Parts: sequence; structure tokens; C-alpha cells
Amino acid sequence: MKKFQKLSSILLIVISLVFIFGLIGCDINVVDRTQKIQASNLMHDIIAQPVNSLELDDQFCSAAANFSLDLFRATISNSDNSLISPVSVLLALAMTANGADGNTLTQMEQVIGGGMSINDLNTYLYTFVNNLTSQPRSLINISNSIWFREFGFTPNCEFLQTNANYFGADAFAAPFDNQTVEDINIWISNATDGLIKEMLDSIPSDAIMYLINTVLFDAEWARVYNEMDVHSGVFTNHNNQPQTAEFMSARENLLFIQDKNVTGFIKPYYGERYSFAAILPGEDINILDYIGELSGEDFLNLIGNAHFSDLMPALPKFSYEFEVSMNHALMAMGIEEAFCEERADLSRVGSASGNLFISDVKHKAIITVDEKGTKAGAATIVEVGVTSAPLFLKLDRPFIYAIIDNDTNLPLFIGTLLSIP
Repeated sequence: MKKFQKLSSILLIVISLVFIFGLIGCDINVVDRTQKIQASNLMHDIIAQPVNSLELDDQFCSAAANFSLDLFRATISNSDNSLISPVSVLLALAMTANGADGNTLTQMEQVIGGGMSINDLNTYLYTFVNNLTSQPRSLINISNSIWFREFGFTPNCEFLQTNANYFGADAFAAPFDNQTVEDINIWISNATDGLIKEMLDSIPSDAIMYLINTVLFDAEWARVYNEMDVHSGVFTNHNNQPQTAEFMSARENLLFIQDKNVTGFIKPYYGERYSFAAILPGEDINILDYIGELSGEDFLNLIGNAHFSDLMPALPKFSYEFEVSMNHALMAMGIEEAFCEERADLSRVGSASGNLFISDVKHKAIITVDEKGTKAGAATIVEVGVTSAPLFLKLDRPFIYAIIDNDTNLPLFIGTLLSIP
């Protein structure tokens, strides 16, 4: 039983990555959603159908770990704190891949699934998310939604159905105006318990769809720190400058991480389903160089070889947020065609007047670690644009109209429509 629990913890830690504890589950109703959105939810027409599960095997774990580490390396800041939720990005891209075809789909399958088919990846992710558990002092939440412009675009019903089946994704038709910006921000805020309030400030004219994933993790330590466990100390930053910090420290029997390059520990949260992993490179090792060489398999082995030991680690309290556009990172990892206006094949998403392509992948993550535990949230938005997008204009209020002579542009008839007769 202990071996199974350890293996389960390892799998969950792998997907999160070091200091990324936005691992998220499927208990969508745990968040008190008090703010209302105005967009039309189309899910009354689409009911999620039962799907089969797959055992979470080495193929999935390896692919997820490699994606996590590759993405972390590609998005890490050289001068500031970094934070991403790889699983949030993975889920958002998997939803998008369900609308891809041809070489665009092949590239996405290679990068996000290690070459496995999108159908298999859908099933693995469905199994993974539904195996996660949430309880009052160890809350995990995942939410997915799809938003599309209600005029000039017709979504593929099979695309919406697949994402409803495997990801529980809601679908909203909206005018993509200022109200839609507010609605999307409200939806993200509700899903992250207010951690992430504003992801969008405007919607580009060529944006035709958003695929959104949010994650929320809020858990107490299995062994909560008390007032006597907190003391002031010095943290030496990456510029070798001393900084005053508050450290939390208590004697515990924890999993100890150690190899020739690093030491660290794994501290469980309440219920011991999830854990916090800290990895400290040796003093003579540059942390960015170490991350640059760390593969998914290396990380799996590092966590898997941890052993229990009597420890007294000193963990600093910290809180920060990180925001990044992942376009260049994902293109460098091999997803190229999906971002190309001319060659992208997202034909299974739906039909529009131009060619669909991924125009942006926005990601934002927030974390707080203190005496009680950890609260972390993340949101990923995949923005789908359309080439030569028309300017959508809905004549839904009084307007002037005319019948003109094209040679002179003079009106032959001119009038106003103030109401429908």
C-alpha cells in the first residue's frame, strides 16, 4: 500500500514540476461561483457521453514528464522567478488538437503526447483528471471552456462533443466585444477562486475562438507549521545578493531527494495525496544550467529514488505570479504549423471565412506558500485566429440605409430603420 501511495505521489509531482503545484482535479463544483456571465452557454444542446478509461502507464507518464520539463525549460526566466502549470497547458492544447488535422495534428501529437494519437491522449488525460481527489483541506479543481465568436463562425459539433466528453468543456457563443472580455475574465476568476482575475484586456479583430483551462490547488500541509517554526533568515538570490526572508522549519520524517548534483525533500499535504517537492542544486552548480540538462526521465528517477529520512528542512515563505506567452516556446518544441496562418490545419474546429490558426497561447500562474500550506492557480488561453477575418457588424439597433448610384455615389433612396415593421 505504501509503495502504491508513493508511486501515486510521484506521478502527480511529475506533472506539476518543481515548485509548480497547480495540479488540478475535476471537482468543478467546489468553487463558489458568485459572478454571472452574459454569454450563451450552448451545453444544453451537448451532453457529455461516457468514455472509457486507460491505465496510466509508463507511456503516458514519460510523455507528460517530457512535455513538462521541455515546456519549463522553454519558458523559464533567466532573471526572475518562473512558474507554470504544464498540465494546464497540456489540457488546453489537447482540446485544441481535437480540432486539428493533417501535419498540424501530427506535430501537436508529437509534442504534447510523445507521438501517441490524440484519441489515446484524450483518454489518458480523462483518466488522470478523474483519478484525482479533492477534500476540504486538500482542494483540487479543473475547469475547461470554449468560447467562439457567434457571427461568422460555425463550430464543428463533433469538436465540441469530444471536448465535452473528455474534458467537461463548456461552450459559449459570444459577440467578442467588451462584454465578452469581462465574461471570460469572470469565468477564469470564478474557476480559480479569485486568484486570477484578468487574463484578457481586449479581443483582437481576428480572434474567433478561445480554448481555456484553469487550475486551482489549495491544500494544508499534513504537518502544519506553528508560530515557533517560523524564523527570520537570509536568502541569497541569483545575483548573489542577500535578502531577508521568513523560513519555516520543523523536524519531520520526509522523503529525501539526493544525487551527485542536488538534494531536496518531498513534503506531503493533508491526506498525503499531493506533495511539495523542493530540489536544491549544489553550490557549485548554476540552477539554469542544471534545468537545461534535466530531462523528464531524469526527473522521474530523481523523485522515484527519494527515500525517507529524519529531516529538518528550512523552507522560505513566498508568494508571486508569473505570466508568459508560450508561442515561441511551443514552436521551438515542434508545434509550428498550428501557428502558421497559411499552413495551419484546424479544419475540424469549425468553418469560417478564412483559415484558422493558433494566434496566441497565454499562460498565467500564481502561488503562495506559507505556514498553513500552498495555494496555487493557473490559467491557459489558446487563442484561435482567422486569416482575412471579416469585421463582424450586427445591425441590432437603429441604422441608416440607402440605395445608391454607383457611378456618382448619390442616394436613390435613403432611410432609417428605427424598428422592425
